[in-house]
Amino acid sequence: MSERTIAAIATPLGEGGISVIRISGDDAITVADKCFKSVSGKKLCELGGYQALFGSVVDRDNSPLDDAVALVFLAPKSYTGENIVEISVHGGLVSTRQILRRVLQCGAVMATGGEFTKRAFLNGKLDLAKAESVIGLITARNDAAVKITQSALSGKISRDIKDILDKLLETASSLSVFADYPDEDIPGLTQENFCKMLNDCRQKCEKLISTYDTGRIIREGISCAIVGKPNVGKSTLMNLLCGSDRSIVTDIAGTTRDVVENVVTVGDITLNLSDTAGLHDTNDVVEKFGVDKAKEKIENAELLLAVFDASGPLDQDDLALLESIKDKKCIVVLNKTDLEAKIDKSQLDGFEIIEISAKLGLGYAALSDKIYGICNLHKLSPNDTVLISERQLDCVRRALDGINEALDSMHLGITLDAVGVCIDDAIAALLELTGGRVTNEVCDEIFKRFCVGK
Repeated sequence: MSERTIAAIATPLGEGGISVIRISGDDAITVADKCFKSVSGKKLCELGGYQALFGSVVDRDNSPLDDAVALVFLAPKSYTGENIVEISVHGGLVSTRQILRRVLQCGAVMATGGEFTKRAFLNGKLDLAKAESVIGLITARNDAAVKITQSALSGKISRDIKDILDKLLETASSLSVFADYPDEDIPGLTQENFCKMLNDCRQKCEKLISTYDTGRIIREGISCAIVGKPNVGKSTLMNLLCGSDRSIVTDIAGTTRDVVENVVTVGDITLNLSDTAGLHDTNDVVEKFGVDKAKEKIENAELLLAVFDASGPLDQDDLALLESIKDKKCIVVLNKTDLEAKIDKSQLDGFEIIEISAKLGLGYAALSDKIYGICNLHKLSPNDTVLISERQLDCVRRALDGINEALDSMHLGITLDAVGVCIDDAIAALLELTGGRVTNEVCDEIFKRFCVGK
């Protein structure tokens, strides 16, 4: 256990039904007993784990600050593996801060970001992969992201990594035996079996890596720009996706002169959405600035919704846009289908097309399905293990590099000692992922992204 007893507000700041102040450490119960007085007169130090008392938090003069319920968790059966007291009070911003200040006066120190979860990791309550999933669960933007992070929190990543590690460790130990007794006929210790085990590990690493990008889109969303000429309905589409009037809509071409941004959830996908100025030639300084920003979005966005007016033929500006996005991940949105169609669809061959009437709200479900498909989310099975951070991806990539080098070395007839070094590198990378072998710097980097109360 750490020598410092820490405390923080564990619920969002603001008005609410309750606020929770969490205290963790050797002296958590002693600290809480100094400022919490139960109605029954019983002290928290007299309680067993998972027991609570009703009373009030009092100031230095024993004057009540607020009614409270104090819940005790005894080490090691707590979130952090330490003694914990959670004090629940009324959810007012000012009163909650007063009570935290009182707890700190009684001997606790302010927790740093993620310190409760970091202590859980250091005390063996969860590994590093599970710890990372905690922040993912807190920041999840949609149901699919919740499922991915809940899977990680339940240990799915850790179990899959352990399976690979077990095979690598078995291979490494077998290589060691084979190197020490090269003249002995030991059953099962053949180059063919070594390669088979390493190939199995390679396939599992490649599978983990292949699901990362799709999982990242689900967790973090995808940058998506709505582009097109003036007055084709870009802003109306933006408002349809947002479910509100986020962009100004008029019949005057060029109303949108800058990028309007919002975050929206479409099905299981979060779109970091940008409504851009209409693409056209202009001598107006302000309009030109907006057009340049729109072109910048075309270059940098991960997904483009290219909007065209289906009630008219494509002109040179439309064709220029199509040429500029032909190698991009994009969906051609034919808008204004409530009017007579005059567009030549043969000019759109090779593009993913969806027909809508943003004004009437028609085609939203079909557009949602099209976005889902173009982002390849259908390739992600509910049973797939999904890496949830760039750090985890880097660890698996380094492990894969080690495995590939070991296989290459074996095929080239390089000494088994060299092959063993490659496998050791792969093992080290996977141990870093789960926290079995990790530096303080890596650990600090992970937990500093957490909120203070977690």
